[in-house]
Amino acid sequence: MAERIGFVGLGNMGGPMATRLAAAGYDVMAFDINPEAVAAAVAGGCTSASDANECARHADLLMTSLPRPDHVQAVMVDGGALGELSAGNIWVDLTTNRKDFVIELAGQTPDGVTVVDSPVTGAVDGARNGKLTLFAGGTPDDLDRVVPVLEHLGRAIKCGPLGTGNVTKLVTNQLWFIAAASIGEGFALGMANGVELDVLWDAIKDSVGDSFVARHDAPSIFAGHYDPSFTLDLCMKDLGLTMELSENVGTDLPMTEQAQATFARATERYGADVGELHVAKRIEDDAELSFRLDGDWVPHWEA
Repeated sequence: MAERIGFVGLGNMGGPMATRLAAAGYDVMAFDINPEAVAAAVAGGCTSASDANECARHADLLMTSLPRPDHVQAVMVDGGALGELSAGNIWVDLTTNRKDFVIELAGQTPDGVTVVDSPVTGAVDGARNGKLTLFAGGTPDDLDRVVPVLEHLGRAIKCGPLGTGNVTKLVTNQLWFIAAASIGEGFALGMANGVELDVLWDAIKDSVGDSFVARHDAPSIFAGHYDPSFTLDLCMKDLGLTMELSENVGTDLPMTEQAQATFARATERYGADVGELHVAKRIEDDAELSFRLDGDWVPHWEA
């Protein structure tokens, strides 16, 4: 493959993405502050870098997959990786980020360096199996160059100019969080009135109540681990970014506001570092019910 890739951020999502690109034949140089994550990427066909700046110097396409905008600031600005890029390079930010911040950093790149924002969705199993959906924003020429690379990771959707990738991703998360905030309420309502949990789940999946949360996330509730691969802290970060975008809407978004408040209650009770679906555990605990359900619930990050 002609494009050399630098990949910074080898966490639950970034690690599998980097190794999939290496398996597709790309020259991938990878870095993470966690040495174990780097070792796993090397075992998957990447070469290791001493820091993010070395990745940037190596790259035709520099990809960052980081938890938060402040981490992007630390790597690209404070750490200097942005300044290590050269004319003709593209920085592809896979982080769920702040639209205006990405546009601001695009104005600070060296001459001839451009930026694409392409946050992803599809959870860890999607990253491992190349079944992510990627929301790409940038110029038509940049997207034409970047999308064929991203398609090794899943389906890449061209969303429009720089920043629209993050807007699209946050809309999808907005709807996901609303569904996640409500599914525990549905389980509790049915069970408290005499319906078995397995019957409820079967009915939900084959009705207008069906959703990604019902099919993909509910087994994490049934197993009792509540999906530690995506934390309440990350939920609150993304909901905060979503509420920033809501300032441009011109009206209130009550469902989104209530979802943010519901996740905040779960975070206050259980802590920020626990799995996202503790938002359902709070309902379970307060209603004095058990959402455990027997089954072969393979964690999705192992699928």
